Amino acid sequence: SDGSIRLHQMRSECPLMQWNDSTKGQPVTALQWALTRPAVFFALDASSNIYIWDLLENDLLPVAKQTIPSEKVVTMTLLGEPEKANGLLGIVLAKESGQIDIQYVKKKWALP
Repeated sequence: SDGSIRLHQMRSECPLMQWNDSTKGQPVTALQWALTRPAVFFALDASSNIYIWDLLENDLLPVAKQTIPSEKVVTMTLLGEPEKANGLLGIVLAKESGQIDIQYVKKKWALP
């Protein structure tokens, strides 16, 4: 609820990494690891901002941020085929009106 993100190992209650105020205080409403690239995850905040984290590129800050300005995004999920090496990765965005958008991610964050 405070915008912090924690990375845990299943065997410990203490986080391996913690990013405080990662969304400038906005609550994180969805977070998901990329299906095709293990070091990449996506976070959605309550202001419809999507943050892309690539821990191999930068483990301190997100590598990209995309604002969805047209309408509030209430949740997101990722789609892709991890068993295929084509690097196709999409973000499914559910908007407040019930509209669903699918956006594809740049190959540099999707390729295995």
